[in-house]
Amino acid sequence: MRSFITRVDEKIAHWCLKRCHSVRDLRRWAKRRIPRPMFDYMDGAADDEVTLNRNQSDFHRYELLPRYLVDVENVDTSTEVMGQPIEFPVVLAPTGMSRLFNNQGELAVSAAAEKAGTVYSLSTLSTYSIEEVAEVCAGPKWFQLYVFRDRELIKEFFERCRAAEYQGLVLTIDVPIAGNRERDLYSGMTIPPQLSLASYLDFLLHPLWSLKYALSEPFQLSNVAHKAPVDERDVTTLVGYLNSQFDPTVNWEDAAWMIEQWNGPFAVKGVASVEDAKRCVQIGASAVILSNHGGRQLDYTVSPINLLAQVKEAVGEHIEVILDGGVRRGTDVLKALALGAKACMVGRPYLFGLGVGGQAGVTRALDLLRAEIVRDMALLGCRRIEDITADRVRERRP
Repeated sequence: MRSFITRVDEKIAHWCLKRCHSVRDLRRWAKRRIPRPMFDYMDGAADDEVTLNRNQSDFHRYELLPRYLVDVENVDTSTEVMGQPIEFPVVLAPTGMSRLFNNQGELAVSAAAEKAGTVYSLSTLSTYSIEEVAEVCAGPKWFQLYVFRDRELIKEFFERCRAAEYQGLVLTIDVPIAGNRERDLYSGMTIPPQLSLASYLDFLLHPLWSLKYALSEPFQLSNVAHKAPVDERDVTTLVGYLNSQFDPTVNWEDAAWMIEQWNGPFAVKGVASVEDAKRCVQIGASAVILSNHGGRQLDYTVSPINLLAQVKEAVGEHIEVILDGGVRRGTDVLKALALGAKACMVGRPYLFGLGVGGQAGVTRALDLLRAEIVRDMALLGCRRIEDITADRVRERRP
């Protein structure tokens, strides 16, 4: 039964993916392929979702300045981020509970990242463990974590990541408490779940997703299941345990302690001001990730692309700057690089692909972005990433 459902689903996914020629297409098909509560959890953001929309639209404020009569027969997209060589300047951001969108979850995403030659960042809230992901992904991996009250848990994560050969850590600092994600309130994707009648009916309208979910392994938060004193299948209690671990008293000394404990490549994610970027330099971080959590925390937060030039001017070459938020096109990546980013992170784009077709869908998302970057670099007159400099972009004039 399970193999039959899988074959049918793969054929439908293949048909859908052939019709996806952009991240926008992947989003449209993901909306059709997975139940509405799961799609809204993936796609939604806080309050009025102003930040979510501005993360994308603010890229429109910048225009590219191409140069021609340049030999662009061979375009090289390779670069390096936090000491890790990658084949193109896009890394996969940490996203929690990926099995909500496809039962392959993080295993599919990490395998696709390895195939694409780039970094995958595994979330603390992943549905497959640090070790399970390492078994299917020999490529470069980072692990994302928060500053929890339980410091022994943090030390345990460090030990597990070293044993599983993760190259870097990513500390998320913009979740002292959870943001107000109203789409989830309407659909009932809360803790505990309070699904509406419409949500249950939507599951019936997506029988393949529902059957695959029902026939797959029990859903759990694998990295912390052993810490909560409950049956490991009780995800509600596990999430409650994690929420109790978020520490609103955390400060920069705690972040510095983690950097010292890890003693390796370390990025701070969730920076949304020049002042915090400078603090990242002071505590010895390897990279600062400009991010507003995809608009899922504080609404009306500055978009990363609008903050990027100021941060780069302030920190210079003392620390790498990675942009996370709003990237949907290859031209978005080029604009970010020209304004000073070392690379870009993407979350929703690859999740859209995961929702459409599992690992094949994630691969499609990354292939589309990489093809756009290659084509756009050639059209911009850049043969290497190093050629994408500040004189290739300017703020659009009225």
